[in-house]
Order: sequence, then structure tokens, then C-alpha cells
Amino acid sequence: MFHQVNHSMLKQGLVICLFVSVLLICPSGAQNNMLQLEARQQTGNDGDFQESTTQVSLKAQETAIIVCDMWDQHWCQTATARVKAMSPEMNEVLKRARKRGITIIHAPSSTMAYYMDFPQRKKLIDAPHDASSDVIEDWYALDPDQEGPLPVDDSDGGCDDPNSDCVNCAVWKKQIDLLEIEEADGISDDGKEINNYFHSLGIKNVLLMGVHTNMCVLGRPFGIRSHIAQGRKVLLVRDLTDAMYNPKMPPYVTHQKGTDLIINHIEKYWCPTITSDQIK
Repeated sequence: MFHQVNHSMLKQGLVICLFVSVLLICPSGAQNNMLQLEARQQTGNDGDFQESTTQVSLKAQETAIIVCDMWDQHWCQTATARVKAMSPEMNEVLKRARKRGITIIHAPSSTMAYYMDFPQRKKLIDAPHDASSDVIEDWYALDPDQEGPLPVDDSDGGCDDPNSDCVNCAVWKKQIDLLEIEEADGISDDGKEINNYFHSLGIKNVLLMGVHTNMCVLGRPFGIRSHIAQGRKVLLVRDLTDAMYNPKMPPYVTHQKGTDLIINHIEKYWCPTITSDQIK
């Protein structure tokens, strides 16, 4: 009887230990699988927009971050400096995102030759074709049926560096080295490749960060307008982006205020925005 009782107690103890382990592990895993975000948007119409926030829950494994055009060099040196200043914090955010199981896509446009032998590049090239990619455009211009005019005049190229002597000189060769590219990441500047890859992984949500907010972040084939057209949920990470805007052009505000105006424009017409500290 003594041995039977102890054997029974032992079995009960094992069950209790397993039960406690499940309590300790499973809720944490389930919680970590969901991103709980506070998203800001502008609701209303052209005459009366009001800022509001909503709570958004996203499954981490259905979510990707696209890093847009964080080049090693830009023809506008103040733009280059702002990318460099932004990169350390962005890299920390990407580290946290990987731990949560979020897919990371590095998209430094027009530099794919540099990455031709990277396995992170090849996995995007080799992603199975999805029919929805056939309609993706090379550039998504401002759509007057969907949005109002941009709130800043960037017709001069948007550079606020008086020493820049050219516009749109292709001086970039790769993504800035301050952003680490890990094995699980992908590399592409091709909207069709990225869409194919997202379909293969079941990606439904896209977080955009990088530059420049009023140009490539909106218009690239992997940018905000494109993913909205593809039916994905899109959020802009508003503290990890920057605009091309020269304060000598209308509306004659500071560079940061110009970026803020573009962010508000996106919140009005395209998608909500979040802050990077919510990715944790």
C-alpha cells in the first residue's frame, strides 16, 4: 500500500508539474503571438478631420515589416544624415520584431545587383508565383480619386541641403550597414516578388518604415498604395520615416513639420500609423 500511494502521488505530482508548465508557457506564447498596437488615424472629410486612435491586434506570423530605401548614400546629404541617425533605433526594432516571428523584408531599391548572391535575395526570387502579382504596377502615383493633394511641394526634389548639386543621382549601392540582415530576412525591391513571397507565407499585414514618406514609402510597388490595392492591412511606423521636403518650398514649414504633414496625409487617406516602441 505504501508503494502504491507513493506511486499515485508521484503520478499526480507529474500531472501538476506539467499543468503548471503549460500555464507558464502557453499563455505567454499565445500572447507573444499577437501584436497589440495603438494605431492613429485621421477620420472625417477634407473640411473636418479629427485625430483618433484604435486598438489593432495582428498575428505576428501573418505580419511583415518592409524597410524602404534605407540606402548607404543619398544624393541629398541631409537625407543621408537623417537615414544614418534613424538606423540604430530601426535596427533594434527589427531585432525585437524577429523575436516575435515577424517577417523582415529589406527593400533598398535599385541595389539588387549587390545582393545577387545573398540567400535572402534568392528566396524572394524563387517564391512561387501568385496570380495576384500580375496586376502590380511599377509605381503607384498620387490617386486623386483616393486622396487629396500632398500637403508639401516636393517638385524641387525635396532636398534641404544647399550644397547638393544634382537631383536624383543614383549614388546608392546597398542598404546602410547599420541595419543588420539576418538569415530569416528577405531582400527585394520588386513588388511582384514580395507579393509572391507574402502569399507563400500567408502574410496579411504590412508595417512600413524607411524613406521617403512622400515618395517611395507611398509609391513603390511594395509601398503603402500597392499593399492597400492588394487588400493587405497596412500601418506606417511614423517615428521611423522621413520625408523629402525643402522648407524653402510651400508650405514653408520646418523639415520635421513637413514630414508630420505627410504622415497626417497618410493617416487621412491611406492607413493608420503606429510608433516603433509598440513592437516589443
